[in-house]
Amino acid sequence: MGALNGKTALVTGGSRGIGREISERLARDGARVAVHYGRNETAAKETVAAIEAAGGEAFAVRAELGVPDDAETLWAAFDEHADALDVLVNNAGIVESQQPIAGVTREGFDQVFAVNTRAPFFITKLALPRLRDGGRIINISTSLTRGGAEANLIAYSMSKGAIDVLTTTLAKELGPRGITVNAVSPGVVDTDMNASWLRDDADAWASVTEASPLKRVAKPDDVADIVGFLASSDSRWVTGHWIDATGGALL
Repeated sequence: MGALNGKTALVTGGSRGIGREISERLARDGARVAVHYGRNETAAKETVAAIEAAGGEAFAVRAELGVPDDAETLWAAFDEHADALDVLVNNAGIVESQQPIAGVTREGFDQVFAVNTRAPFFITKLALPRLRDGGRIINISTSLTRGGAEANLIAYSMSKGAIDVLTTTLAKELGPRGITVNAVSPGVVDTDMNASWLRDDADAWASVTEASPLKRVAKPDDVADIVGFLASSDSRWVTGHWIDATGGALL
C-alpha cells in the first residue's frame, strides 16, 4: 500500500516545476491529487494525464492567485471534486522583477505579497474546516529567509519570511488536532523558471554547483521527496520545522 492511499492532497501551483514533481510524488504514494493552476490549463492537463498514465488519480483546479476571492474560487473548484482534504501543499509563488529596494514599486511589492503571502494564508484558513484531523500542511518557503539573502530579491524574501511565521504559529494552533505544519525551503533548483540564467550560463551553473557540499544542482524531485516524507505518517513527530532543502548550501 502507498503511504497516502485513500487520502486527498491539494498542491497549489501543482502543474509545473517543483509543483508538478510534488503532485506526481504524492500521487505515486497513493493520494488523489488536486493539481492547482492559475492560467496554464495545458500544463495542468498534462500533469493530470501523467499521473493517470502512471496509475494515479488527479484532477485540475483553476484559480488565479493574488486577486480578490482567490481562495474562495480555489475551494469552490475543489469542492466540486472532493469533500475533504488530508494534505495541503502551499507551493505557488512568484518572484518580483528582481530589483533592490530602490527599484521596487508599490505595485510589484503588493503583487508578490498577494500571491506569496496573502493567498496561502487565506487558502489555509479556508482549508481548515476541510482538513481532516491528522492532516498535513506543507509550505514551500525559501533558503533566502535564513541566509544568503539577495538584495534584488528583497520583496520575495520578505513574502516568504511571513510564510515561515505562518508555519510555526499554525503548528502550535493545530497540534491538538494532530495536524503537522512544516516549511520546506529550497535553494536554487533546476526548473524551467531558472533556465535563462542557470541552464544557459555555464558560470552560473558552476557557481550553484560549488555552493553545495554535494556538488550538484538540485532537481525538482529533490524537493518533492522531502514533501513526500512530510505528507506521510513517518513525519508524524515533525512539526513547526523549517527544513533546509539546499543540499547544504547554507553551511
